[in-house]
Amino acid sequence: MRIRATVAALTGTLALSALAVPAAQADDAPKVPNLSSFSAKAPADETVGDTRITKVTVNAGKDIVVGTTAKKTVKIAVTATDPTGIEDAAAFLWHGTDFEAEDGIDGSMVPDVMEGDCKVVDATTSTCTTTVVADPQYNIYSNVLAGKWKVWAIAQGKDGDHTSTDSYPTGVSVKRAAKLTTNASPEPVKKGSTITVTGALTRANWETSKYAGYTGQSVKLQFKKKGASGYTTVKTVKSGSKGALKTTVKASADGYFRYSFAGTSTTPSVTATSDFIDVR
Repeated sequence: MRIRATVAALTGTLALSALAVPAAQADDAPKVPNLSSFSAKAPADETVGDTRITKVTVNAGKDIVVGTTAKKTVKIAVTATDPTGIEDAAAFLWHGTDFEAEDGIDGSMVPDVMEGDCKVVDATTSTCTTTVVADPQYNIYSNVLAGKWKVWAIAQGKDGDHTSTDSYPTGVSVKRAAKLTTNASPEPVKKGSTITVTGALTRANWETSKYAGYTGQSVKLQFKKKGASGYTTVKTVKSGSKGALKTTVKASADGYFRYSFAGTSTTPSVTATSDFIDVR
């Protein structure tokens, strides 16, 4: 119900000029839908006429990484086409198993104004951009929201034709921001002696607004010899309690150690700041 009510409220004020034509006006006015009632029913997919959505790009194709406090502004670009041109288009993000379900909708990112900032591509096509916000203090409130989100999008032709969909395909995920540290000791160290490399892998917990250890994850320990151009992987370490990392290596040459995490479906990749070791 939450999503359906939100759609109704937002699209009820959608500033598509064609939608403002009163139904009682002259018969030659475009036959446009009443978006307020149309959206309250939250149809999964509906097309009237020949308006088509051809592309939706969320956050420039990059995952949306959310920490514990900072809001993230997200752009959703909807490209649509109609023989008469595009009047407007808009979109928002939602999470859940079923758009029509009374329950099971866990969150949404909706714009303050359901009106796209449109740029004309040609006589029939425009790309309209909607801005939404991922806020860990408001709509990103539970860790279950990490992962794939869906797009609800609508486009309106200048002749009143329209199309909408509640699940336009997108490969973008919302992910829990991660942090990674590295500390190599002792320093300086005698060549051939043992170096202990510690660190910690943590990620945002949206339910506590704090970072917590990400346990049981494979993290690479990498080394770059002083003067070298790149890092090589020395070994792979599993994160333990509270995300703790610890391993030992033999001191061979001056250089930089760092931990690097490849990421998961709910957490982005992250690489720690390197720590220099002076070998004597």
